[in-house]
Amino acid sequence: MLKFMSKKGLSISLAAVLTLGVLAGCGKTDTNASGPATSNKPTETTAAQEISGTVTASGSSALLPLVKEAAKLFMEKNPKVTINPTAGGSGKGLKDVADGISNIGNSDVAAGDEYKDKNLKEHVVAIAPFALIVNPDVGIEGLTKQQAADIFMGKIKNWKEVGGKDAPINVVHRPDSSGSRKLVQQIVLDGKDFTKDGVVQESTGAVKTAVGSQSGSVGYIDTPYLDNTVKALKFDNVAFSKETIKDGSYKLFGTERMYTKGEPTGATKAFLDYIMSPDFQTKKVEELKFLPADLLKNKMIYFRGMS
Repeated sequence: MLKFMSKKGLSISLAAVLTLGVLAGCGKTDTNASGPATSNKPTETTAAQEISGTVTASGSSALLPLVKEAAKLFMEKNPKVTINPTAGGSGKGLKDVADGISNIGNSDVAAGDEYKDKNLKEHVVAIAPFALIVNPDVGIEGLTKQQAADIFMGKIKNWKEVGGKDAPINVVHRPDSSGSRKLVQQIVLDGKDFTKDGVVQESTGAVKTAVGSQSGSVGYIDTPYLDNTVKALKFDNVAFSKETIKDGSYKLFGTERMYTKGEPTGATKAFLDYIMSPDFQTKKVEELKFLPADLLKNKMIYFRGMS
């Protein structure tokens, strides 16, 4: 009986040793295993998931469709981040970011001299073609720069003066704070004043709706808002396209900017990095009817020329 117990004790001891060996082996990271490693070193995925916070972005209604889509996609990848994009016009976006109300100020135009001491950092995120639009009933296909200028300054008041039907022209404006208005004022009117006649709409979408619903109306919007309720006109006999903007024959476009106060950090930086990533720039930007930020990289005069 004593001899039997000794063998049993030996068996138990060997089993214990083997068990300890297995447990010790489990404490090591197996880099070849298909399951997750138990190393304490964070992976890139873990680091990305740790991005958190709320980012506010206000300003240009022309840029809003791009910012909204980027925000949706970014939040899907980073569920601990909330992006809140709103419109209000480029002027509001610039003021909000300068005053610390928004993390990002979206603008169709470069920040003016009044912001020189506000430590604003410019991020060019896209090129936005703009179009002069009319109600489909006016009966024209395009306008020269001079005709468009005379209409927006109130010198031409009837569509028959530019080859359309005999009907009064109703001008639909954006407010003074609008980057779209400033862009059209510079490119089409050479900096001269718009007519005070007509109606003012607070957003690009509202301009499209007003022009499409009121006979004889004319306005200006960026092309992502175009649909069959309005007609986009040729400008100086050139239709907008990626090619005509790149070769310089279509002049009516804006450089879309997102401003931060100083260098961005945290979730704000991560969001801007995502917008500027090759994946978003080469795929989503054109799907949203904008053009990539580097389209005119060899013609940087256009980047600053819209201010």
